[in-house]
This record gives sequence, C-alpha cells and structure tokens, in this order.
Amino acid sequence: MNTQLLLPFLLGYALGSIPFGLILTRFAGKGDIRKLGSGNIGATNVLRAGGRVLAAATLILDALKATAAVVIAQQLWPGLEWSMAAIVAAAGALVGHLYPVWLKFRGGKGVATFLGLLIPLLPVVAAIYAAVWIAALVIVRISSVAGMLAAISAPIATLALGAAYFPAVLAFAILVIWRHHGNIGRLWAGTEPKIGRSKS
Repeated sequence: MNTQLLLPFLLGYALGSIPFGLILTRFAGKGDIRKLGSGNIGATNVLRAGGRVLAAATLILDALKATAAVVIAQQLWPGLEWSMAAIVAAAGALVGHLYPVWLKFRGGKGVATFLGLLIPLLPVVAAIYAAVWIAALVIVRISSVAGMLAAISAPIATLALGAAYFPAVLAFAILVIWRHHGNIGRLWAGTEPKIGRSKS
C-alpha cells in the first residue's frame, strides 16, 4: 500500500477502533463490557449488560464512526481518486472496529460499522442492509443471524444494482461473517441466545 493509500486507511482505522461499547458502559458505571455477557464490545452485548439506551448509542456511534471516516477521507485527499480514498478509509474503519490495537485486536462483529460505511458509499444498499437487519431481528430475534443476513445482503444488492465497489463490499461482508464464526458454532449447537434472553 503506497503512502497516499496508507493515510486514509490509518484515518479509518483510528476512527473505527474507537470502542464505543466499552467507553459507554464504563462511563455508565456498568463495568468492563469485555467481562460481561459474551465479552463482545458491540451493541448486542451492551444491550445485555447495559440496557437499551446504551445499546442504541453504541450501535449509532459504531455506525457513524465509519461514515465519518469515509466522508473525512473524501475531503482530505482530493488528489486521490474520490472513490479510492473513500473505499480505503472504509476498509480501515471496518478493520479498526474488528481488530482494534488498543484492545489487543479483539473488537466487535462489525455489523453496525458495515452499515455506517455503506451509508455514504452506497445509500440504496445501506437502506436494503438496514431493512434486512431489522426484519431478521424482528422475525428470528437472534442478533447474529440478523447481522449475517444483513452482511450477505450487501454484496448481493450491490451486484443487483450494478453499483460500484462490489469487490470491496464482498470482502467487507466476508470479514463480518468471519467474525461471527463463534456464533455460527453456537447456532449449529442450538445454544445461540435470542434477543431478550441472557447468554448462558
């Protein structure tokens, strides 16, 4: 990666690696989210440990940090091709969320962050992603299933709409699904908890 591409990636990584779930739960006096529930720093575990308000705030901030990375990169590196600066910053934001150096590379699952980077890159795909995510949550009430279905919908929608960025969106979806490998094992074993139930 040359220097021009490294800088927007590092910007995205720095923003993406901000662990809002951990920060918010500590600020609210709920302790270290990594020692509660599933140990994940994302909104679903925050919901279990800290309630709906903190979970909603975590979800929104985890999405907006990726949106901010893309928008800022587009403004800071006009010398780069507009789409290149955006997609590299988006990749940095997602990788930063999944593997934050500050937390020994143990981050979240990336569902909200994936949505956040889609908003400025592919707004229609972002809307489809959000609709699939919400519908799956309502129907199956299993956060991991909803998140993975939303992730799968993104490259499919991108390809169906003939939109740009398909290879990158496919790679992002694969990363998010990979981070759910533990959930996939629990789904196979029938032990994955539903929303509203404590994780055993």
